[in-house]
Amino acid sequence: MPFDTAIRSALQKDSPAFGFWLCLNSASAAKTFLRSGAQSPTGGFSWVLVDAEHGLITDRDYYELNNAIASEGASPIIRVPWGEEWMIKRALDAGAHGVMTPMCHSEEDAARIVKYSKYPPRGTRGYGPMFAPHAMPGVAAGEQHDAHADDSLIVAVQIESRPGVENVEKIAAVDGLDVLLIGPFDLAKQLGVTRGGDEHEAAIQRILKAAKSAGKTAAIFCTDGNDARNRIAQGFNMVSIITDVGVLAEGMSRQLAFAAGTAQGGEKRDGY
Repeated sequence: MPFDTAIRSALQKDSPAFGFWLCLNSASAAKTFLRSGAQSPTGGFSWVLVDAEHGLITDRDYYELNNAIASEGASPIIRVPWGEEWMIKRALDAGAHGVMTPMCHSEEDAARIVKYSKYPPRGTRGYGPMFAPHAMPGVAAGEQHDAHADDSLIVAVQIESRPGVENVEKIAAVDGLDVLLIGPFDLAKQLGVTRGGDEHEAAIQRILKAAKSAGKTAAIFCTDGNDARNRIAQGFNMVSIITDVGVLAEGMSRQLAFAAGTAQGGEKRDGY
C-alpha cells in the first residue's frame, strides 16, 4: 500500500491541489509561505515545486529544502534540470515526494522518466535512500520505504513543445506516469505562437483533455491567483499559483507605491 504524502492525498480529493514555484534556495522562505497559506480558508498548499532547472537551486540544496517543506505538511516536488537518470536519482534520494522533468517530447521520453524513477524490476533507479525517509513523516527507513516508494512518489513530465503536444495522447497513456504539467511560456515559444492566443489555448486544451482521458493529473503553471482560478474552472486539478520571486517583487513594489502615495488601499499590517 502506498505511503501517504500531501500531494497524493490532495489529488484524491475533489478540490484542486494548490502549489507554488520555489526558485530561491531558501528553506525559511518556503516555510514562511507554507505557514501563511495554512491560515487560508483553502487549507493551504499541498505541494511546492523546487525549481532546479531555472531557479537558483542545485542538488546540494535538495535535502534541506525537502525537509523544510515536508515539515510544514506539503510535498516537495523537484524539477530537475533535465530528464537524466542521475539527476532524478539525486532528487529522490534527497527526499523529494516526486520529480518533474522538462520538455517531454514523446512517449519514449515519458517511459524513460518513469523507468529512472522506479526501483527494479519496474525501473532502473539505483538503491541508496539513506536520507529520503527524513522528509517523509511516518515513513520508516528500510522495508516500509523501499516496498512502497514506487507507488507513492509522483512522476511528472512537462508538455511544452510541438512534439509534446502532437504526441500528448501517447504520452498520457504511459504506465507509471502520474502528472502532465503544462509550461505555458515555453509552450508558446516552442510553438511560435502568442502566449494566450487561440493557437496557444488550443494546445493547452488538447493537453488537458489527453491527461483527463488517460486518468492522469492535469497540472499547469499559472502566473497568479486569477490565472489559477480560471484554469481550475477549465478542469485542471493541480495548479501552481505563483513563484516566490513573483510574490516578493509584487509585494515590495505594492508597499512602495502605498508609501509614495501613488496607489491606494491595502490592509493595515501590525508586525514584521
